[in-house]
Amino acid sequence: MVKCLSAAVTAVFCCVGALAIAGALHHVDKDLLGWWLCERQVKSGGLNGRPEKLPDVCYSWWVLSSLIMIDRVHWINKEKLVKYILDCQDTENGGISDRPDDAVDVFHTYFGVAGLSLLEYPGVKAIDPAYALPVDVVNRIFLSK
Repeated sequence: MVKCLSAAVTAVFCCVGALAIAGALHHVDKDLLGWWLCERQVKSGGLNGRPEKLPDVCYSWWVLSSLIMIDRVHWINKEKLVKYILDCQDTENGGISDRPDDAVDVFHTYFGVAGLSLLEYPGVKAIDPAYALPVDVVNRIFLSK
């Protein structure tokens, strides 16, 4: 069963993504927002959705995509986050879970792979942080007009 998303980082993603698509990121205090988003990284390397909560693989997408759109992704420890995501995978049967040793599901597998893409993990196709689609697909859509 997929747990409820934390409203904080998902709302941030929606706002930042909309502003990015509209070309209006100049309205964002990037340092202040970047600081708050970077504070989502916990000791394990994973990211949480709001203070005092457990890390969850899905926040690899919600937090990273926002950090990339505001040019602050270099403020987190990427290596520790990659390790956290990989620790959540089921190496025997496939898939990614919310936390290490939990059951895998499609939701967390998608966002785990998306997070690895945003972290430029070798062999994972680049994904656009605003559209959540492969970069080559976004380019085909907008450049074919």
